[in-house]
Amino acid sequence: MEQPKKNSKILISHRGNLEGPISKLENAPEYIDNALSLGYQVEIDIWSIDGVLFLGHDKPIHGITQHWLNKRAHKLWVHCKNVEAIEWFNSIGGFNYFWHQEDTVTLTSRNYIWAYPGKQPIKGSIAVMPELYKDNLTECIGICSDYIKEYNF
Repeated sequence: MEQPKKNSKILISHRGNLEGPISKLENAPEYIDNALSLGYQVEIDIWSIDGVLFLGHDKPIHGITQHWLNKRAHKLWVHCKNVEAIEWFNSIGGFNYFWHQEDTVTLTSRNYIWAYPGKQPIKGSIAVMPELYKDNLTECIGICSDYIKEYNF
């Protein structure tokens, strides 16, 4: 997969953000596509309500289709926001998805270590929002951030 990097870390835009959080745009399909078009991978929040898929952090907002997801599957890190969503992804396979709350780490479906902010250094992990705690990034293999452009060094 093509990465917008000069370093060797996986760079993941948090909900489509590149240079800071913009809550009204986060998880919007066009916002996600913009980050993808620049070569970043993107962490998205997905809900499944009665078999219908939605993007949104605190609640389901933007309806999407499986076709939309399939076209982007290799570049998405899917944070399942409800049990129905994780059951849906588990039944179809092919996606990198996970569930977490405030766990120190969780494993994604592709066996990546997804580390809660402030828990670094963890060897081989994805550091989530490392700017919040000035995390030590020496051991991680990737970064998920609202400020992902800052890590493109």
